[in-house]
Amino acid sequence: MLPKKIKFKHMKPLHFILFLLTLNLGLHKTSAQVYTFKTSSLSVMDKNSKGGWNEWTEFKKAEIIITLDANKDRFVINSKELQLYKIESYLEKTSNENDDTLGFICTDNDGVKCAILIVTRKKENNRMQFYINYPDLKMVYNIYTTK
Repeated sequence: MLPKKIKFKHMKPLHFILFLLTLNLGLHKTSAQVYTFKTSSLSVMDKNSKGGWNEWTEFKKAEIIITLDANKDRFVINSKELQLYKIESYLEKTSNENDDTLGFICTDNDGVKCAILIVTRKKENNRMQFYINYPDLKMVYNIYTTK
């Protein structure tokens, strides 16, 4: 066993490093990865009796808040009936000359899988849309970011 004096001498740099590390972590707030969107309108599309897709409905006014909480891996849609979507996986961002698309595979309140897409329409003044795609139903919100 080493004498106390020697132990302390060798531990001092370690304590100092731990102190600096703790101080550094305390001063740098981790950026909360929470993104908030406001919606302006909603359109839906469902499947017909033959299994084909019907046309999109006309957009109807829908002013609600959508939150992407990356810390909790979920989307919250604050509609009349609260909708929660647990993010199961994050898809790779795709880009082409028309769109930038962020994709997510999610599970809704009822445990049903769906895909959520956030699409930025480059040739439409960077208009943003939020898609919720099920095998038999699709919804799209026109959205914009808030500060």
